[in-house]
Amino acid sequence: MKEWNVVITVFQDGFRSALRALRQLGEVERGHYHNVLSMKVDDPMALLQAVEQKTVADPALFDAISRVAPAMHTLEFHSAEEFTEKAKSVVLEWIPQLAGRSFHVRLHRRGFTHELASPTAEKFLDEALLDALECRGTPGSISFSDPDAIISIDTIDERAGVAFFTREDLIRHPLLRPD
Repeated sequence: MKEWNVVITVFQDGFRSALRALRQLGEVERGHYHNVLSMKVDDPMALLQAVEQKTVADPALFDAISRVAPAMHTLEFHSAEEFTEKAKSVVLEWIPQLAGRSFHVRLHRRGFTHELASPTAEKFLDEALLDALECRGTPGSISFSDPDAIISIDTIDERAGVAFFTREDLIRHPLLRPD
């Protein structure tokens, strides 16, 4: 599914039950990456909530799904440089929400294994955000323990989904699991 806007990772033993449950919510595609599914839906956050409701009715499903990653923005890229520039443009949109707050960027990369190093891209985006916040006079800070916000990026080959979640979002939606 080239036009996905949600990535779902599942635990090995729960693959079949997760796939069966997700098919009730929309078109699901198995990718060529182990235990990774993708979906294209009208409202990625509504899908997350629907999956969470299913896990309440079927607690074994909660143990089957490792993570649901809804994208607020998606982008296509063909090189590491193009990825970092496009991702930077997207994450800078969240400067107002990051003013004076702690955060970090987390990249879950599938594909581009030799061209795009997750720690390098994360550091580049963290620094771009810190610089922009400093220029606005609203400095932020990087924190990996209980940050105010996390910017989560998932890639599958040459497509990325980018999302912004607050601490409250992460508490309210346990299947986000961005770290």
